[in-house]
Amino acid sequence: MGIREYKPTSPGRRDASVSTFEELTFKGNRPEKSLLVRQRKTGGRNSQGKITARHRGGGHKQMYRLVDFKRRIDGVDGVVKSVEYDPCRTANIALIYYSDGQKSYVIAPAGLVAGQVIRSGDEGVEPKVGNAMPLARIPLGSVVHNVELQPGRGGQLCRSAGTSAVLNAREKNWAQVTLPSGEVRRVPVACRATMGEVGNSDHQNVVLGKAGRSRWLGRRPHVRGTTMNPTDHPHGGGEGRTKGGRHPCSPTGKPAKGGKTRKRRKSSTKAILRRRKSRRNGQLK
Repeated sequence: MGIREYKPTSPGRRDASVSTFEELTFKGNRPEKSLLVRQRKTGGRNSQGKITARHRGGGHKQMYRLVDFKRRIDGVDGVVKSVEYDPCRTANIALIYYSDGQKSYVIAPAGLVAGQVIRSGDEGVEPKVGNAMPLARIPLGSVVHNVELQPGRGGQLCRSAGTSAVLNAREKNWAQVTLPSGEVRRVPVACRATMGEVGNSDHQNVVLGKAGRSRWLGRRPHVRGTTMNPTDHPHGGGEGRTKGGRHPCSPTGKPAKGGKTRKRRKSSTKAILRRRKSRRNGQLK
C-alpha cells in the first residue's frame, strides 16, 4: 500500500495525502448486504442526552460491517472473495465465502489476497497468514493479531491498521504476549488469535490536510481549556492569555499527560507482567 500526495492547488490540498488502496481487490465495489446493519450515531451523548465523549458528532453516514472477531467457524475452508475498505475502522476487511455456504467479514492481515484459503479451529490448522487457532497451537515467536482476552469472547487486542502482537512463551494454562505498546500480558492458552499482522500499515502516514476531512470522520473541533471560563474548565479564566497555571488536565480535573487513569483494583491488572512504556521519559510505568 502507498500514499498519494495532492498538488498544492489550494490551502486545503497543500500537504494533504490519501491512501492509494492498493491492497483492495476492487475499488468502489459494493459490500455484502447480508453483513450490513444500520449504524446509529450518538454524537457523544448517553441515554440522558449528556455529553460523555467530547468532540464527537456529525460525520458521513455509514453502514456498519459485521466483522467476525470470534472466528468460530471451525473445520471449514473459507475462500477470500475480496479485500474491501471499511469506513468504520482503520484496517481493511476481507469477505470470506465458506464451503458450507456461510459468509463473513474478517480483519484483513497483510499479505492476504483474493482466492486464498483460510481456516480456523483447534486442530488441523496450519500456522499461515489469516488462519485462526488457540494460542496453545501457535508456534512461539509468531506474529499474531485479533487476540482474545477470554476464550470465546472474540478478539479484542491488535485490531487496528498495522498492529500485531508477538507470542513469547507458554507456561501451563497461560501464554505471554507482547503488545505494540511494549506491555507484556498473560493470556489463557485457550484464547484464539489470527496469524499475521493487520494490513493497511501506511494508514498512520495519511495527512488529512484540512479541518473538513476531520469533520467527515465525525470529529468536532477541539477547544483549548485556557480559552474557556473558570466554570467550564480548570484552566479557564484569568486576565489575558494564560498558560493554565497548573499541570494539563481534563475538564473534570484528571491529569492529561502522564497521570495514571487506570483503576487500581481492575481485575485484569494481575495479568500484566510488564507495564507499557511512559510517553514522557520512555521508562516503564
